[in-house]
Amino acid sequence: MTADHELTVDFAACDGHGLCAELLPERIGLDEWGYPVVRDPVVPGPLLAHARRAVAACPVLALRLRPADRGDREQLASDRTPSGRSAG
Repeated sequence: MTADHELTVDFAACDGHGLCAELLPERIGLDEWGYPVVRDPVVPGPLLAHARRAVAACPVLALRLRPADRGDREQLASDRTPSGRSAG
């Protein structure tokens, strides 16, 4: 089983080309100005190849993918609680 990865955007570098949303619509949408909105930063194993392709295609290298360690996954899960408060 492949470990989860975390997807992030460097908004200072992003020019809003939108390729990431085209290549990884399962995780990335676009706002009204064409900038990426990461709906879920956790990229599970089955989407990893698609996420890597999106990262490689970013013309300004603003999209990043890194392995998420267990603590990161737990924090990401608690950040998505309905109340918006940390579970811990």
